[in-house]
Amino acid sequence: MSTFNSVLSFIKAGGEPSKDMITMLLAAQGSQANTLLRAADEVRRTSVGDIIYTRAIIEFSNYCSKNCLYCGLRRDNKAIPRYRLTSEQIMNSAAQVASLGIKTIVLQSGEDRYYSSEQIAQIISKIKEKYDLTVTLSVGEHTFKDYRLWREAGADRFLLKHETADAKLFRYLRPDSTLNQRLQCIQWLNELDYETGMGNMVGLPGQNLDTMARDALLMRRMKAKMAGVGPFLPHPSTPLKCASPGDLMACLKMLAVTRLVLPYANLPVTTALRVLSPEEGLKLSLQSGANVIMPNMTPLSVRENYVIYPQKADLKDSPQEVFEDVKLQMQALDRSLDTA
Repeated sequence: MSTFNSVLSFIKAGGEPSKDMITMLLAAQGSQANTLLRAADEVRRTSVGDIIYTRAIIEFSNYCSKNCLYCGLRRDNKAIPRYRLTSEQIMNSAAQVASLGIKTIVLQSGEDRYYSSEQIAQIISKIKEKYDLTVTLSVGEHTFKDYRLWREAGADRFLLKHETADAKLFRYLRPDSTLNQRLQCIQWLNELDYETGMGNMVGLPGQNLDTMARDALLMRRMKAKMAGVGPFLPHPSTPLKCASPGDLMACLKMLAVTRLVLPYANLPVTTALRVLSPEEGLKLSLQSGANVIMPNMTPLSVRENYVIYPQKADLKDSPQEVFEDVKLQMQALDRSLDTA
């Protein structure tokens, strides 16, 4: 099996992909690249349907104990004002989410040890009890005990992007951790029956097609139920400030390949990709395999300070305005919006 079309047909039909097959797809150019994106859209339609799911993000702390080379929240960045939302502020944001009819909330932060595991568990329990929302956590690497406590408190999903399947590149980019530690956490989350999400960045310095193919196979092997695929965007207050950003088509091809190898997973339109292409990012992502949109519901008073990368979208609009914009965009694309 050596031709592009035969490889694409084989994987679409449910065949087990090899690294060489995925590398061939990721290397596609011109009409072949467009064929790949259309194939991913077809797989998305037949596997998860035309509904676009909504997940509301609340970024409750921009403190981080880690010093990742690419992230604007890194602990050595002294240029950003730091903030932490109180439990009351988080609950107020959850109330806004519920009032809009959105049924899933994503509690996201840097790796901030200020909040005890018990505090986070209490917040989860209150949100479940008062608003009956599906709760996704995105708070980084923790112990099995912590993950179990939060699962018992009612957390449903956990997003822990692996960023890159290259162990050496991972250690370079994230000097406070290792890929093995990251994968151990993901394994624990799977054991605790979370709906576990992974994901990678496209365009990282030192990355190549081989690495990206390994990303896709790793997410398939770990049975990721969600996968966030977005471009690397250099932040001016990080050691990688002079690096080139990820390429739009390369990112769309990685998204498409992820849909092919994880046909039933939920794949969000990442904010980073929308920053890379403000006019077309949303539309192109939804036509390349994505089926989830994640409007930012962080309080306006602090939203602009959660800056993993520069020029983040949705910084100035209120939660109501953000959601109304989402609905209008979905209508323009003739896609159904489901808030469950």
